[in-house]
Amino acid sequence: MILYGAPNPAPNPRRVRIFLAEKGIELPETPVSLMQREHKSPEHRARNSLGQIPTLELDDGTCISETVAICRYFEETQADPPLFGTTPVEKAMVDMWIRRVEFVLMMPVGQFWRHAHPRTAALLTQYKDFGESNRETYANALKWLDRELADKPFVAGETYTMADICALSTIDFATVIGLPVPDERANVKAWHDRVTARPSAQA
Repeated sequence: MILYGAPNPAPNPRRVRIFLAEKGIELPETPVSLMQREHKSPEHRARNSLGQIPTLELDDGTCISETVAICRYFEETQADPPLFGTTPVEKAMVDMWIRRVEFVLMMPVGQFWRHAHPRTAALLTQYKDFGESNRETYANALKWLDRELADKPFVAGETYTMADICALSTIDFATVIGLPVPDERANVKAWHDRVTARPSAQA
């Protein structure tokens, strides 16, 4: 199988790399250059019609896109350690938190990157006022997450899961593009220290 991705700071390929590192699965990443727009090439669009990465191509030619879907495939093929929960309640909570991270945290980060960051200005039409408005939206999201992390060590509860991987890749990317975690978000910072200390965070 082939895993198509890109190096840091691209957050989505990093999600899969962290997941694989937690699983102890060695699968070298085949780079697709974002700067050279290789992800929009006809060759890559044949694997992923949206022209996005990461994409996992299985030995039979099946292509799986979207980070959570790719990671779920590996969860099914290698159950230990479980990163999507083990009981029905745990699995539901992990799914809930993944969705919350993507909509509440990642969406304003993506909109800021898309509409306010100078790196994307040359590539896309930007609506800068809207882009900048996402600073406050993201700040409010961090305030909410800080409250949620007040009485639990990880995003979905007592165990490190895919929800933490999604949150870590989002928050680290946000920091790179100019949206750092404020010092007053002590619970988020403590959580970030815990998950960053894991060897997988270097993926």
